[in-house]
Amino acid sequence: MATKKYLELKEFSDDELANELKITQEQYGKMKFEHAVRGLENPLMLREMRRDIARLKTEVRTRELSTVEPSTRTKIRARRRRNK
Repeated sequence: MATKKYLELKEFSDDELANELKITQEQYGKMKFEHAVRGLENPLMLREMRRDIARLKTEVRTRELSTVEPSTRTKIRARRRRNK
């Protein structure tokens, strides 16, 4: 089931998506440092932030794969199968 956050990411342009990912990763780093030093009032925010980063990365990768030619994708998949 698609979450509301995921549906919002579909509307972002590629530049907005990359910018949002960068900002979110910076916030996560600061939050993680803050938690190590003093502790956060709500440490579950770290988990939520990690999941937001994962959603952003997933959308970026999905868009990358949608622009790749199918023959290239097939070669990549075949190479992965051989390496297993």
